[in-house]
Amino acid sequence: MPRTPNLPDLDGGYSLRPVSKAILPMVIDAYTEDPESAKAALPWLNNEEDITRQLSDMLHDLEHLSNADRVHFWSIHDQENTFIGLIGLGDEMQLVHSNYNLGYWVRKGFRNRRIASNAVDAVLGWLDSRGSVFRVEITVHPRNDAGLITAERICHRWNGQIIDEFIGIEINGKTVPHKIHVVDLPKV
Repeated sequence: MPRTPNLPDLDGGYSLRPVSKAILPMVIDAYTEDPESAKAALPWLNNEEDITRQLSDMLHDLEHLSNADRVHFWSIHDQENTFIGLIGLGDEMQLVHSNYNLGYWVRKGFRNRRIASNAVDAVLGWLDSRGSVFRVEITVHPRNDAGLITAERICHRWNGQIIDEFIGIEINGKTVPHKIHVVDLPKV
C-alpha cells in the first residue's frame, strides 16, 4: 500500500507535500483570510463548533489515513514555504464503483495562476502511474461556476465524463444537489 508521496514540483516552483499536522497554523491563517472559500471547499465545517479543532482533527485524520492508502492529500506551497492550499483524493464517494473523490482548495490570492489545474494533473498523473484501475469523482455545487469550468477542463484533459443527473450530497444535515464528473484511470 503506497503512502502519499512527495510529487514533482509544479510549474512556477510550487510543491506538493503530503499533508501533516505541522501545517495547522498555516491552514488556520488561510481559513481566517477567506472563511467562505474554505467552507466551500470543506463544506462539513460547522460554524457552531471550534474551527481550529475541526481543522486540527482533519489534518490528523488525513495524515493517519494517508499511510493506509485510503486517502491521499497534499499541501501546496510556494518557494518561500507559503501555504497555497490543499489538494487530495478523499474517500467519500457518491458512486458505487468509485475509488476516490478529488477535491482542492487554493487561497484567494493564488487563484487564476493554473496552480489548481497543475496540481490536479500531478495528482491524477501519480494515480495513473500506479498501474491500477481507478475511478475518481469530482463533485461540484451547480452554482459554483468556476468549479464547474475547472471540472469540465479536467474531464477534457483526462478523458472524463460529466454525469447528467444531479446527485444529492448531505452537508450539515441538508441535502444539496451537486454535479458529478468522473475520470477513469488509466487514461485512455
